[in-house]
Amino acid sequence: MFNKADLPEVIPVFPLPGALLLPRSRLPLHLFEPRYLAMLDDALKTPGRLIGMVQPNPGRDGDRAGLHTIGCVGRVTQFSETEDGRYMITLTGISRFRVLEEVEGFQPYRRTRVSWSGFERDMSPPEPDTCFDRARFLDLLNRYFRSRELQTDWESLEQADDELLINSLSMLLGFEPEDKQALLEAPSLSTRRETLVTLIEYALRGGDDEEIMQ
Repeated sequence: MFNKADLPEVIPVFPLPGALLLPRSRLPLHLFEPRYLAMLDDALKTPGRLIGMVQPNPGRDGDRAGLHTIGCVGRVTQFSETEDGRYMITLTGISRFRVLEEVEGFQPYRRTRVSWSGFERDMSPPEPDTCFDRARFLDLLNRYFRSRELQTDWESLEQADDELLINSLSMLLGFEPEDKQALLEAPSLSTRRETLVTLIEYALRGGDDEEIMQ
């Protein structure tokens, strides 16, 4: 279990559009670019094996793509190498962070100086959502899956605890990068669930602004 004192001031970051990592959740990644293979190699040499996931921010000008202010760091908990030198890894989310500045160096990948303040809850036990109406939510989700002709293991969804269910759907459903960022920045599990419901409803309306859930 990590605590705030274990987290470094400077971390390597992987700016990947649409990829969302949340605390206590797992994100599989396929690494093949030389700079990210170097990042993984360096991360595995450290005690924490930490890599930060952060969304590129196209609204920021500069010689290279800007970064959103909030990201989430994960620990490499699984990795395997393919015969052609690529890696399949799994990051387990530890805590969100706030980007303070980029750190220049000789590494081919990007690094940032970060602050962990304000995200202490991320390193606590799983968060409850006391106002969660699971039956109503699963009904909405069923309509969304039918509209997209998606299949899922409904028994597993029904049995998953609140945080696992909300976070897994936030990470897996095909929302736009800015929507993923809104899910990441939600201050609590209940607000993330409310954001998720809004996005699903919006998708079901096809972009209409009328309300569905009353």
